[in-house]
Amino acid sequence: MRFRLTLPVSIFAALLATAAGADYADRTIFSERFISSAHAQSIDWQKVDDTLGRKPAVAGDVRRYGFPRSDLTVTVDGVTIKPALALGGWIAFKPMHGGAMAMGDLVLLDTEIRPVMEKLTEGGLEITAVHNHLLRANPATFYLHVGGQGDPLKIATVLHDALAVSKTPLTASPASQPPAIDLDTAQLDQIIGVKGKDNAGVYAFAVPRRDPVNEGGMELGPAGPMGVAQGINFQPTGGGKAAITGDFALTGDEVNPVIKALLSNGIEVTAVHSHMLDEQPRLFFLHFWANDDAAKLAKGIRAALDKTASGKS
Repeated sequence: MRFRLTLPVSIFAALLATAAGADYADRTIFSERFISSAHAQSIDWQKVDDTLGRKPAVAGDVRRYGFPRSDLTVTVDGVTIKPALALGGWIAFKPMHGGAMAMGDLVLLDTEIRPVMEKLTEGGLEITAVHNHLLRANPATFYLHVGGQGDPLKIATVLHDALAVSKTPLTASPASQPPAIDLDTAQLDQIIGVKGKDNAGVYAFAVPRRDPVNEGGMELGPAGPMGVAQGINFQPTGGGKAAITGDFALTGDEVNPVIKALLSNGIEVTAVHSHMLDEQPRLFFLHFWANDDAAKLAKGIRAALDKTASGKS
């Protein structure tokens, strides 16, 4: 995502004093409106939580808020998709000098894209991608990637107001015991090479890349919460089978070797595209789909991971 110049308020005031007319002050850029020295020193995260109507998952200094589309019943090839498999919108905040970096991915119906996008851009946030992740989804779902920098409370307010023009649930569902994962998860861990976790009935893996990914001069870490790990999700479909989807974060020279590895193992490639604008190294995100024996699919995923510069943890 492309972040705009952020200046302390005192410096900005001096610049404004030399500008021609008061109209210039009315058109100050997003990051200046969102920034203050107070926020650089102390962020009231409770107000952000209250604005977004939910508590975040915290990893290191990153706070990630989930916006699952639990209101939707989406099917692909006869499989009813759990929100945690492919319908989990999110926004993550990482503190930085002058406030916070924000980036995320919102799950929308086609009729929701324009009104949500208008609210986000009117509020100063940037759109970094709009695309599909799945094929043959009924109803069709799309994924709008968003970024920004500044006061996290202001960013949260813009995000809340944008989601309010969609049917995304704005109140978090009460916490409940996730259903048991009807898969041999120990076997999946062994094949994939990292430990997965139960995410609301979906067995999820986050495999980080070995080299750091930077955006706007900042390292995007931890990789999983910031959306730059290889994300692999298994949803049990009975009899040891699973529907799998997720995304690989790939450099350009990795894209086609991964495609070949997936296809040769019976895993469909459903999308290849960017999620961000200015990341280093340049990444492409490859989405996939299959519904078959879980261990067989895990071996196919492992073969694809072996074509990438991904670490094991």
